[in-house]
Amino acid sequence: MGKLSLEGVTHWSIPVNNLQEAEEFYREVLGMEYRGRIHHGTMTCLSLGGDSILLCERKEPIFRTVEQDNHLHHAFTVSPTMFEQACKVFRALGVRVNEPIGYLEKGFFTGRHLYFLDPSGNRLELRDPTWKPGMPKPTFEEIVRS
Repeated sequence: MGKLSLEGVTHWSIPVNNLQEAEEFYREVLGMEYRGRIHHGTMTCLSLGGDSILLCERKEPIFRTVEQDNHLHHAFTVSPTMFEQACKVFRALGVRVNEPIGYLEKGFFTGRHLYFLDPSGNRLELRDPTWKPGMPKPTFEEIVRS
């Protein structure tokens, strides 16, 4: 028996504590397109760049911590302009930024990274892959003040 040959990803699922709150965050803050509720209204389908994201309401809300989930997160690619706009929007809306901006010079996902939490405590990442070694490394505060 050989290995399978998958053709792509149909969707990713993100567990959330409050579906309405999560819909608003992913639509209004992150700009994902609403496609509709499914599975008797317990899930929301959103789209982003041709990919589908399902928000799945938990039966009982739980609040995980970054320490419990280790490196578990979902990452999204953004332009340099959108990366800087996100810093300002997150500050204005009180979105919880999880750690300082990271600048990764080597590895699989080079660029600058910003980790933040959604309303259910899921760790998310914005990545600007255009950042290269030798470019400036402004802090979150410097970007917010610019």
